[in-house]
Amino acid sequence: MLRIAVALASTGHQIDIYTMSWEGEVPHKNITPHVIKIKGLFNHRRYASFIQKSRFEIQRKKYDLVVGFNRMADLDVYFVADPCYLERTQKRSFLYKLSGRYRWFSQTEREVFSDKARCEILLLAEKEKADFQRWYNTPDHRFHLLPPYLSPQRMALLNKIQMRSKIRNEFGWAEQDQVLLTVGSGFRVKGLDRSLLALSELPQELRSTTKLLVVGQDNARIFLRQVVDLGLQKNVSIVGGRNDIPQLMQGSDLLIHPARAELAGHVLLEAMASGLPVLVTDVCGYASHIANAKAGIVLSSPFEQVALNRVLQDMLESDQRSLWQSNGVQYASEIFSNNDGFAEARLLIDMVNDRYGEKTISGKL
Repeated sequence: MLRIAVALASTGHQIDIYTMSWEGEVPHKNITPHVIKIKGLFNHRRYASFIQKSRFEIQRKKYDLVVGFNRMADLDVYFVADPCYLERTQKRSFLYKLSGRYRWFSQTEREVFSDKARCEILLLAEKEKADFQRWYNTPDHRFHLLPPYLSPQRMALLNKIQMRSKIRNEFGWAEQDQVLLTVGSGFRVKGLDRSLLALSELPQELRSTTKLLVVGQDNARIFLRQVVDLGLQKNVSIVGGRNDIPQLMQGSDLLIHPARAELAGHVLLEAMASGLPVLVTDVCGYASHIANAKAGIVLSSPFEQVALNRVLQDMLESDQRSLWQSNGVQYASEIFSNNDGFAEARLLIDMVNDRYGEKTISGKL
């Protein structure tokens, strides 16, 4: 969101950002953040409070274009940051579908994707379109597939030998140990329990020299209990969020990402840019890039734990690692050259120009 806002602001547009919280500096003089105070004990109540208050301000200020990262009524454009809610919850119980949470999230999704709505939709992965159209009959012309993006910072290759030593020294691991890396908040959705099981099923000698570093914000209690139950206390470190992800990637041996659901999975692109082979499930929107690049292994659905166990061992013992690394770096370079970070901003400006004509817009987004 912030990258798109800065790109728009740099072209002279005035950007107001409505959010539930803001940390850090405002990155451009044309950007004004508005922190909305919210009420509610449950997530959906808090979101409802945020949307109600922000919609009042938005309607009052009469913007040229309203772009949402939360699903809500009256958006001109919605950036798809989450998978289709009805698709994800179709197997939930009858009682769950009577809950206020279900009714609220399904209603806000309908307001964006209904075939009667006018909202344009920015999509990260083509495979998600079919899910929305299955439930809402959303016309093709409202979907706009965005090219993947990698920042210059993610493309900076460092000394891998130094990075390997750094990560092993920090966590007290041996130089010859192989390091698996998991990155992302929402540990269950990212499949951390699956990764722990796969690690525990490695042959004893290989398991003793394989470590798992887990980076992300979540309640780790049940996973720490699983670590103890599986006897992996010496193999696993679960840390919070970090700002040195590229360095960790370039010091690790494999990104393991057996996610249960993932709209895109930007971390997969970052791993390729860092020369880190990837083991991922095909439910991730960007898993196709791993397959196209031949930068690792993609597990097909339906998920099978035995398959993950087997492929993890194969990859740790494979002589193809250098090929996966070089393939990933080359593919990531192509992604970088195809999107300078302004693709979304250009699309939004075109939408405003199509609606109002270039000479009539106010420049307020």
